[in-house]
Amino acid sequence: MIEDYAQFFTATLYEWKPVLAFPEVKKIILDSLSFLYDQKRCYVYAFVIMNNHIHLIWQMREGHLLQDIQRDFLKFTAQKIKFFLQDHHSALLRELEVNLKDRKYQIWQRNSLNVPLYSEYVFQQQLDYIHQNPVKAGLCSFPSDYDYSSAQFYFKGVNKFNFLEHHEG
Repeated sequence: MIEDYAQFFTATLYEWKPVLAFPEVKKIILDSLSFLYDQKRCYVYAFVIMNNHIHLIWQMREGHLLQDIQRDFLKFTAQKIKFFLQDHHSALLRELEVNLKDRKYQIWQRNSLNVPLYSEYVFQQQLDYIHQNPVKAGLCSFPSDYDYSSAQFYFKGVNKFNFLEHHEG
């Protein structure tokens, strides 16, 4: 089963809008990951929150399906982000207007990416990719300098997030 493996997950904001640039929106993502962890629905091994997308390495706990947790995570964060934008950045929210049958706004692009990590080599490759993302984007010089990432956890042993688990146990 796919849930037996950690997953590399990417979710991108609609039309790559920099909605995640706001610290308040980053906090929505962090709080949501914390909730999923506290509810014992998944393990979170790594993450990075960029201005217009997120990457995670996560694994579903026994009895929980990837599709359900992913759906709940994206739906909940989309609602919270929409409310934040309504209150503080209505012009940006208007850029996310789609007026579809089932929604007025599109926060996340459809078809998020999930890649099962079947080997330690591929896991490590994706972990490095996640941590290098802010460096490649010019947001910091070293991965551990970026606050919205698990890099400090892996490079410095600093766990600022209650939901992170080391992938080696």
